[in-house]
Amino acid sequence: MTTTVVTSKGQVVIPSRIRRKFNIKKGTKLFVEDNEREIVLKPMTPDYFENMAGILRTKGKLAKALLEERAREKKREECG
Repeated sequence: MTTTVVTSKGQVVIPSRIRRKFNIKKGTKLFVEDNEREIVLKPMTPDYFENMAGILRTKGKLAKALLEERAREKKREECG
């Protein structure tokens, strides 16, 4: 079991072992889910979108569109 501490700003540090396992890097967005009794963090990586595309049966079109939108967003962030 791994623990972390919440800062005064509400931030938490995800341990490096877990970041490596789930390919979480600087800038990776996390989906925050409230399941009434727990908080679930899901990294929004290409794997996440591929899994979601399978659920929605869009044959990967949604994943591709989301990844393209994320790339455009990242480019805008880098430019200014």
